[in-house]
Amino acid sequence: MRRSPLLRTAAAGTAAALLLTTAGSAAAVAGGRPGDRHDPGPQAGSSWHLEPTLEGRATLSADFLAEGPASGAQASAANGRQGPWDGQVIPGFSAMIDNGDGTFWAQPDNGFGSKGNSADFLLRSYLVEPDWDTGGGRDGSGEIEVLDHVSYDDANDVLDFDIVHEGSDERLLTGADFDIESVVRADDGTLWVGEEFGPFLLHFDAEGTLLEKPFPLPGGLKSPQNPYLDDGEEPTVRASRGFEAMAPARGGRYLYPVLEGALPGDDDQRRRVIREFDTRRGEYTGRTWDYQADQEGNVLGDAFAVGKDSFWIVERDDLEGPASVTKRVYEIDLSETDRDTPRGEGYVRKELVLDALRVENPRGIDAGEGYGLGETYALPVQSFETVLRLRDGRILVGNDNNYPGNAARNPGTPDDTEMVVIDLERERTRDDGITVVGHRGASGYRPEHTLAAYEQAILQCADYIEPDVVPTSDGVLVARHENEISGTTDVADHTEFADRRTTKTIDGTAVTGWFTEDFTLAELRTLRAVERLPQVRPGNTAFDGLYQVPTLDEVLDLARHSETCDGEPVGVYPETKHPTYFDSVGLSLEAPLVEQLDANGFDSRRDPVIVQSFETGNLRELDDATDVRLAQLVSSSGAPYDLVAAGDPRTYADLVTRSGLREIARYADGVGLEKNVMIPREADGTLGEPTPVIRDAHRTGLEVHGWTFRAENQFLPAEFRSSADPAAHGDLAGELDAFLDAGMDGAFSDHPDVAVAAIEARR
Repeated sequence: MRRSPLLRTAAAGTAAALLLTTAGSAAAVAGGRPGDRHDPGPQAGSSWHLEPTLEGRATLSADFLAEGPASGAQASAANGRQGPWDGQVIPGFSAMIDNGDGTFWAQPDNGFGSKGNSADFLLRSYLVEPDWDTGGGRDGSGEIEVLDHVSYDDANDVLDFDIVHEGSDERLLTGADFDIESVVRADDGTLWVGEEFGPFLLHFDAEGTLLEKPFPLPGGLKSPQNPYLDDGEEPTVRASRGFEAMAPARGGRYLYPVLEGALPGDDDQRRRVIREFDTRRGEYTGRTWDYQADQEGNVLGDAFAVGKDSFWIVERDDLEGPASVTKRVYEIDLSETDRDTPRGEGYVRKELVLDALRVENPRGIDAGEGYGLGETYALPVQSFETVLRLRDGRILVGNDNNYPGNAARNPGTPDDTEMVVIDLERERTRDDGITVVGHRGASGYRPEHTLAAYEQAILQCADYIEPDVVPTSDGVLVARHENEISGTTDVADHTEFADRRTTKTIDGTAVTGWFTEDFTLAELRTLRAVERLPQVRPGNTAFDGLYQVPTLDEVLDLARHSETCDGEPVGVYPETKHPTYFDSVGLSLEAPLVEQLDANGFDSRRDPVIVQSFETGNLRELDDATDVRLAQLVSSSGAPYDLVAAGDPRTYADLVTRSGLREIARYADGVGLEKNVMIPREADGTLGEPTPVIRDAHRTGLEVHGWTFRAENQFLPAEFRSSADPAAHGDLAGELDAFLDAGMDGAFSDHPDVAVAAIEARR
C-alpha cells in the first residue's frame, strides 16, 4: 500500500532536543572549514588536536523483517541464515536523509547483491528513529525503531523496459530492476536516487513514484546490467561500480554523483570520476573531477555536502573485521586540486576527517559485544556506506550489512545494521619526544609491508611507518623487505611464474627464488602477501592471500592522508634496499625515490620523512638530491656493501667511532643502530653495559633510533623473556626502558602499541 512521503521535517528546536547535543562538540570547530581536523579554533597557538569520540550507537537486528511479501528466496545462505524470509529483509542502509528531528529516511540497496537473486526484494526507504545508547548511565535502548516506509514504483509507466512487476497496477520496483545506492532530497521534496545497474540517476516524487526516464551516464557508458546494453556490446563500467555516492550542492540544483570504482582501461585504476548533473536542465553539464583512492580496489561508499564545493566522501575497502584496512571519511574540495603535491594530475584535494577504525569510546558503549567494540570503537564492516554531518556538527556513520553475508563483529553471526554518532573532541597534545616507528608496519599483527600492516601501525599510534623499497622491472618502487619474494608472497603458487625462479648474487651472497626486478608492476599485482614468520606469528597467517604488494606511492599517500594519535602527520621512514646491486642492474633507487617523495610533497627537512640505508654512497647521493632527512643504518657486524664493493676496509664498527660519527653527520641527520651496538648482550643473553655510541652520536648532532624491538621471547634479552617458548610474548616494555634510559631517541618496533604504552608509562 502507499506509505508516507519522504517529506518529514522538524523545527530546529525539536532537533536540538532530540539529537545528542554536546557542548564543545564538532560544531565548535565547524565554523572554519567543515571537517578540518587541524583547525585550532579559538585556542590558536596552543597544542591541541581533535580526537574522534563515540557519542552514541544504535542497531537494528540483522534478522529484523519489515512488513511485505517474503524475500530472499534466491539469496545465498550465510552465517546460519537461509531464505526465503517471511517478510522484507532490511539488509542495512546504503544512504540516509536527516530529518532534523531525530528521525532519518534510510534507504537499503537492491537487496541481495544481484539482479538474479533480488526479484522479491522491494525497493524502499524506511523512516527510522534511533534510541541512542550513550553510555555513562544515560543509556537509551540502543535500538533503531522502524516507523514507516515508502516503496519506489513506476506507477506512471515511465520505463520503456520490462520490470519484475510489469503487469501490476502499482508497478513496485525491485532489486532486479535497479540497484539503488544513494539518495538526495531536493528542495521541492522530490528524490534523486543514484543507482548501479545503469548506472542511472532516477527522479522520484516524494511518495516514491518515478517521474522521468532514467538519466544514463554520458558518452554511452554502461554497466553489464544496463537494460539498454545491446547483444555483443562491451560494458564500459564495471558491475557494481556505479553511483554508490552522490551529494547535492549550490542550493540543490546540481548533483554530484561519483563512480564507485575505476573505469576499465583507465591508466590509473585509483581514479574515481565525479560528475556534475543539472537537475533543472535534466542533463550532465560535462564538468568532471578526479578523485584518487588510497588503493586500486577501494570503493567510494557515500558523499555528503558540507560546503559550497566541499564534500565528505566515504572511502572503504571490501574487507571486514580484523582484515579491514580502509574505512575512512575524507573531505574533498572541488575548487582545489591536491595542494600538497606538485605532480599536477588534477586530483581533488582530500583531507582526513575520520578513520572509522579508530574512535575513542571512553563511555564503553557496547564494549565487549564484538570485534571493534571496546575502549576503542571501530566500524570494521565490509560496506561502510553512510556518512552525514548532523546539524550540531557531529558525524553520523552507518553500514549496509549485506544480509546475511557479513559477520565483521562476531564470526558466524550476521552483522546488525548500525547507526553511530561521533564527535571530534578537542584533546591536548603531549609530545613525549620519543619516536615510534612501525617496523614494516605493525608486522607483529599483520603480514609485513602491506597497507594493512601500515594502517595497523597508525591505529596503534606509531609516529612513522617504515617501507623497505625495491624496484619492479618497469622501474616502480614497491614495499618489500627484500627483492627476493618467495617468503613474503604466494609467488611459488603461481605456475605461470615458475620459470622466473632463479639464483642471483645479492651483496656477495647467492640467493635463490623470485625477484621483484623480474616482474612488472602489473604482474606483481597478481600476487598476494603472506606472513614471513609463520612459526613465530601464526596469527598473522589468517591474513595470508588478502593483500597486494603496495607501491611506495601508495604508502606515501596513506601516510600523508593519515594522522597520528596526537593529530600530527604520519611520517614515512623508507629504506633503500641493496642500492649497489640495483645500480649494477640498471635499476638505481635514488632518482625514482626522490621523484616519488617530490610527487607526494615531501622535499623539505620539515617534512615527516627520513630515508635510511645500510650503505653510505647512496645516502651521500641522496644528500645532494633531496632536503628530507637521512639516517645511516648500522649493524653490529659486517660492513656497508658499497664500501666492500669499492675495496674500502671500513666496517660498521668504524662508522660508530667518534670520527666515524662525525663523518656520518656530514651527510645524514641520524643513525639507526642495531640494538647490540648500543647495549651488547652478555654471554648468558642478558643485557650488558651501554656503549658510548649514543652519547657520541648526540654530541655530533645525530638522532639515535634503535632496531628492532619485538615482543617474542626469541628476540628479547634473557631477563625479559616470559618463558622458554620462543614465540610467546615477553617483557618488551622492560627492554625498551633499558634502551630509553641509555638515551635512545626512538625505536623501530614490530609491536608499536607495546612501544607506545611503554613510553606512556614513563611519563
